[in-house]
Amino acid sequence: MNQRYLLLRCLLISLALLLNACEAAPPDVSAVSQLTSSEAENANASVEAAYAKKLSDVQVSGHGIVTKLLPDDQKGARHQKFLVRINAQQTLLFAHNIDLAERLPLKVGDIVSFNGEYVYNPKGGIVHWTHRDPQGRHTPGWVMLQGKKYQ
Repeated sequence: MNQRYLLLRCLLISLALLLNACEAAPPDVSAVSQLTSSEAENANASVEAAYAKKLSDVQVSGHGIVTKLLPDDQKGARHQKFLVRINAQQTLLFAHNIDLAERLPLKVGDIVSFNGEYVYNPKGGIVHWTHRDPQGRHTPGWVMLQGKKYQ
C-alpha cells in the first residue's frame, strides 16, 4: 500500500473514533476500514476544491495532522496558529480565535477535524472562523481534537 493511502486510512479511523467518542455506542472501526480509496480521498474534498479554484471565503471541513505549532498572533483579536497537513501536497495554516474560543492543547502529530472558512493562498490556504460568531451572522466553525469540539 502506498504511503498516502495508509495516511488517509489512519486519519479516517482516528476521525471515526473521535466522532464516535461523543456518542453512547462504541465506535465501529470496521465500517471505516471498509471505505473505498475514493471515499477516503473525498474527506478533504471541499478544501482541495477551494484551493484548486483559488477560492476564498468558502466554508470547508476536513481533517489532517498537526505538523507545526506557531506563535500566537497577538495583534487585535488573539489567534492560536498552527499548520495541518491534509494530504501529501497541501498544508493549511489555522488561525483559531482564542478570544472567542478555548485554546486547543495541541501537539505535533495530533489528528484534528475541522470546519471553518477557507482563504486561498499559494502555500495551501488559511482556515479561520473556527468558532461561533457572537452576533450570529457567520456560520459557526470548530476544531475537534481527541473527541472535544473547540469553538
